Amino acid sequence: MTMEEDLKLREAADEKMINDAFEVLLNDYLNSRHRKKVDLITKAFNFAKQAHKGVRRLSGEPYIMHPIAVAQIVCSEIGLGSTSICAALLHDVVEDTEYTVEDISNMFGPKIAQIVDGLTKISGGIFGEQASAQAENFKKLLLTMSEDIRVILIKIADRLHNMRTLDSQPANKQYKIAGETQYLYAPLAHRLGLYKIKSELENLSFRFEHPEEYADIASKLSATQASRHQLFDNFTAPIEDALKKMGLKYEIRERVKTPYSIWTKMQNKHVTFDEIYDILAVRIIFTPTSREKEDEECFNIYVSLSKLYKSHPDRLRDWVNHPKSNGYQALHVTLMSKEGLWIEVQIRSDRMDEIAEQGLAAHWKYKEGGEYSEDENELNEWLHTIKEILDDPQPDAMDFLDAIKLNLFASEIFIFTPKGEIKTMPSNCTALDFAFSIHTFLGSHCIGAKVNHKLVPMSHRLQSGDQVEILTSKSQHVSPAWINFVNTAKAKAKIQSILRHDNRESQKNGEDILNEWAKKNSIELTPAMIDQLAEFHDTKRREEFFQALGDKTILLGDKDLDELKGKNKKSESSGGWRRYVPFVKAKKKEEPAESELFVVPEKFNRKKPIYITDDNIRQYKFPSCCHPIPGDDVLGYIDNKNQIEIHKRACPVANKLKTSYGNRILDAKWDMHKKLFFDATIRLSGIDRRGLVHEVTNVISQQLSVDIRRILFTTEDGIFDGSIDLRVHDCADLKQIMDSLKEVDDLKEISRIM
Repeated sequence: MTMEEDLKLREAADEKMINDAFEVLLNDYLNSRHRKKVDLITKAFNFAKQAHKGVRRLSGEPYIMHPIAVAQIVCSEIGLGSTSICAALLHDVVEDTEYTVEDISNMFGPKIAQIVDGLTKISGGIFGEQASAQAENFKKLLLTMSEDIRVILIKIADRLHNMRTLDSQPANKQYKIAGETQYLYAPLAHRLGLYKIKSELENLSFRFEHPEEYADIASKLSATQASRHQLFDNFTAPIEDALKKMGLKYEIRERVKTPYSIWTKMQNKHVTFDEIYDILAVRIIFTPTSREKEDEECFNIYVSLSKLYKSHPDRLRDWVNHPKSNGYQALHVTLMSKEGLWIEVQIRSDRMDEIAEQGLAAHWKYKEGGEYSEDENELNEWLHTIKEILDDPQPDAMDFLDAIKLNLFASEIFIFTPKGEIKTMPSNCTALDFAFSIHTFLGSHCIGAKVNHKLVPMSHRLQSGDQVEILTSKSQHVSPAWINFVNTAKAKAKIQSILRHDNRESQKNGEDILNEWAKKNSIELTPAMIDQLAEFHDTKRREEFFQALGDKTILLGDKDLDELKGKNKKSESSGGWRRYVPFVKAKKKEEPAESELFVVPEKFNRKKPIYITDDNIRQYKFPSCCHPIPGDDVLGYIDNKNQIEIHKRACPVANKLKTSYGNRILDAKWDMHKKLFFDATIRLSGIDRRGLVHEVTNVISQQLSVDIRRILFTTEDGIFDGSIDLRVHDCADLKQIMDSLKEVDDLKEISRIM
């Protein structure tokens, strides 16, 4: 076969694959409840197919397969109509080809063009030179979202398909994309009620960030599948009989926790896989006899179940009478099975189930012109808060993303006003959060509150069901300490906005003081000099430096002159990171000089992994936010000095870096050979008894010959809690120690402290 014939065969195979995928999309659309605008969708498909002709993805498949797949998710998994399907098919055309938003508008109308524009990445800065492209693009997405929510729904579909095909990307890109997904897109999907998609996004992120842990949990889930099925059958058999007697049309489904949610619980609760007892949940989906009786029948089912099994008194969640702000409705009850295990049962009507699976798209009705009418009570407040944050942007990309992230709260409580009106708030909110949620004036003049008619401070944490009256005073004014009293994005954004306004006067005074000092000492100030002085006084930004000068918390003197003339050398330890000096048995190595740190050259290949070895470990920075040791899943981050920090992939700081500065992320691997020692800490708890500490130290020091650096134990009412600082070569050593300690009687929990 000639090369030309081979090429023709490949083109024919590609053409068939593309047309087959589009046919599946069209069939799914025709089977939906939307208006049948097949011609418009076909036109968008042909246009996108022509625009992307000859382009392939990293996986090797034709590029058009990606827009088709995104449109498929938009149609089948989110349940949107023709406007969204067309926008999904066209979402990369403006970014990747010579066509413009104006071209899209001329061919497909202004609404589709607006959505496509919102999905197109931007060039140029919103936050300034130091900003990350991710934060800028996310801001543009949110700006467009506040006009049309379909923008974010299509973006989530786009992200889901990218995560499903992430295998073809290099490791550093995988960490960047998985980090963004975990930090922003999964909470966003949850906030919009897309629970199924949210779970898949979390699970895929986990699989790429921690492949070994993912494989281990998936394997254990598979091994315990048969026993879970048996438990499900035994538990649901009497429930089925009860539902039949009620004359309801129903379906009972088995719901299993995802590897990610299991891993998260293992980390948070410091337990093993075998100690997690709520892996199985049961979902009852019924068809109500009428829409009016839907809520009543939910509770009738609950009453029938409580006659069969004992219910947990503190685990009844009524999302039927009090739906979540993203529209979610269901009745959650936890029942004790005959095997002695608590099992959560979720009771939903088929309408509630559709909303739970497809989120808001399931009950937003789209009009002929591509417009949508949103239920007045749904998400209006949330979208309003997003708009407020966007109207008053944070000066820093990380702060901005944190503010958005804060607002994507998952857990909600209900608060009553003095007049008995209900307001939905995030759990852990305070009285001051509540004040700002009602009105900025109320928040900024708050002096305290009455909660259930009792006087409390503004920092008081509210509980679901509290009735709250905010107390104010005209003489009260916002202070910087208030940031510590709030947990919602809206309150933090408002406080920071007021403080920034107040600070401008102080910053102006600070600039005047600096200029006067420079003039007095015959110094011609440059921006670099100001940055040097700011760093000398441990302030991160010029604004903070000017503020401190204006507030008189920094006074300029002779040391500042010496600093500008190069006579002062600032100590390394103030930079927020520690040099990793591994311990050697014979002696402790001296601190390396700054010059020993590896500096990333201009043409450095960021796609290749960096290897941390016994010889080069001193060339990298190890921040104090996490303490990775050989064997931990790690990544590299190129900082502002072009030096490399090493973080655990699960480190909270690393999660923000992956989201905000993904292009600086590197794949990092260990290549150590048990020559060096590293600090690690384990936590122990259990039942106290005489001789226990001796047994523990004997296992570590005598049996395993491991050095103990520090040991701390406390005991109360017969229960002990303690920690031990050790020196180990790697994670394998640590696992061996923890496995050996599990053999000690009365030790109930053993975990590693990050």
